[in-house]
Amino acid sequence: MAATVATPVTPTELDHDRCGSEEETRGAEVEEEIQQQQQQHTGPAAAVTHNRLNKLPLSRIKTLMKTDPDVSLASQESVFIIAKATELFVEMIAKDALVYAQQGKRKTLQRKDLDNAIEAIDEFAFLEGTLD
Repeated sequence: MAATVATPVTPTELDHDRCGSEEETRGAEVEEEIQQQQQQHTGPAAAVTHNRLNKLPLSRIKTLMKTDPDVSLASQESVFIIAKATELFVEMIAKDALVYAQQGKRKTLQRKDLDNAIEAIDEFAFLEGTLD
């Protein structure tokens, strides 16, 4: 088994120039680290069974997609892609909001943390006013 060295990422640094390849690499490292921790705590067999490609229920995503009158059929691939994109979006905004929670010396995200992240980061400009 190869050992990996994880470099700590400081969440206080805002990354305005996001690069997809860096995020993918960082995400792969995090997933690898989680799998190693699971193997240490539960053994290799349990880690394999808990490894899923997505975390959101695909049936619920498909139901939400079909509420749009323009969508009559949704292929399995499209549902998976929408679910994965949603997971990545939620993860990204949660990480950015976590920075503001940590600045307030809190571990729990609050609405004001999300508001601050939405206001500060240009990628979330389309969300301004949605939490009101």
